[in-house]
Amino acid sequence: MSEEQELYGLLVPLLDERLLVPRACVAEVTSFQPLQEMPGAPPWYLGIQAWNGRGVPVVSFEGTCGKRIPVVGGRTRIVIFTCLGQKLPAGHFGIATQGFPQLVRVNPHVIAPDSSRAFPERSPVLCQVRMVNELPLIPDLERLEEMIADETTVTAA
Repeated sequence: MSEEQELYGLLVPLLDERLLVPRACVAEVTSFQPLQEMPGAPPWYLGIQAWNGRGVPVVSFEGTCGKRIPVVGGRTRIVIFTCLGQKLPAGHFGIATQGFPQLVRVNPHVIAPDSSRAFPERSPVLCQVRMVNELPLIPDLERLEEMIADETTVTAA
C-alpha cells in the first residue's frame, strides 16, 4: 500500500460520540480556560478563548447538533481548528472536548462508510463512518465555521 492512501487523523472525544478530523486541520489542543461570554449567543456558542494573541470562538459540537451541552470538567480540552474559509476574523475556532484527542492513522483498510444514520441538511455533520470498532462522525467544518460566523456577526452587532 502506498503512503498516499494513509492520513493522520484525530479522534476527538465528545459526550456520547467521537469526531474524526484530519490532523492537518488542527492547530493545537489546549486546556480549558475561562471563556469570555458572548451576550445573546446561543447556548452552543460557549464564548471566546484567548489564544496566540487572538480571540477564538469556542463551541460545543453537541450543542450545534441540538444535543445536550456537556458540563465543563477537569478533562475538558479545546481543540483549535484552522478555518477552511475566511469567515472568522481570528482564522480559527475551537471545539470543547471531553478529553484529549487520540492520534490515528486512517487508510482504506480501517475505515468504511456507515449509512446507519441520517443527518439533517444544515447539520454540522457530513456523515458517520465505521472505523474498526468505532462509529465516529465526520464534521462539516465549513458549515460549523458558517454557524459560528453568523453568531459572531449577530452578537457583535
